Amino acid sequence: MRITLIQDTIVWADKAANLKKTEEQLVALAGKTDLVVLPEMFSTGFCTGKIHLAEPMDGETVQKLRTWAVKYQFSITGSFIAAENNRIFNRSFFVFPTGEIKTADKRHLFSMGGEHNHFSAGDNRMIVNYCGFNICVLVCYDVRFPVWSRNVNNEYDLLIYVANFPERRIAEWDILLQARAIENQAYVCGVNRVGVDGLGIDYNGHSTLIDFKANTILHFPENAMHIQTFDLQQERLQRYRQKFAVWKDADEFELK
Repeated sequence: MRITLIQDTIVWADKAANLKKTEEQLVALAGKTDLVVLPEMFSTGFCTGKIHLAEPMDGETVQKLRTWAVKYQFSITGSFIAAENNRIFNRSFFVFPTGEIKTADKRHLFSMGGEHNHFSAGDNRMIVNYCGFNICVLVCYDVRFPVWSRNVNNEYDLLIYVANFPERRIAEWDILLQARAIENQAYVCGVNRVGVDGLGIDYNGHSTLIDFKANTILHFPENAMHIQTFDLQQERLQRYRQKFAVWKDADEFELK
């Protein structure tokens, strides 16, 4: 499966500008990839206090995503601000080349950024099957909570985190992604933004793709827009899981 990571700036609270820029990037990837990973809240930035930016599932952002996936024949994942049943969610999405979409809402809301004051937390994870991979998509702050990320009986092969993770804590992002890969015996993809947001917070990227032993597959430059693609192979992962079957000795637990 060819996976493409897009590390980019996000124009603060300007949906039209971000959608236009994203489409320009996707056009150039047609025929060259199977899955494109966008940052958290790719169309607005991490605008936790601007709930007027929230959209229903039949809104412009979802309609654009579906159109792009069908037109360019690859899947797209990321998150956006969703509105449903009078509640607001930081909603992850996975859009298939058929236009079908699967979603799940961010479980752990970043209270230090006020996200919990406006958004509702999700209560289920999204795991999809695509190109022979089982893929789990989680959002930013979720990376700090290993129980929510836990790979029970190898239910996923690739764990994706889409993020707006600030520069001042970027060393933690690097370590957390490595830990999630090792403990879950899975490929891990982390896509973060760069630039300065409307609150003056700096982001320097550190997007990455790592293997099940936390070896770096794709490394991204700091403070720069960058796009990279890699052809991910299932065989290496399955051989490793069979040879070093840590997952068989994992603790059983019930998530409440």
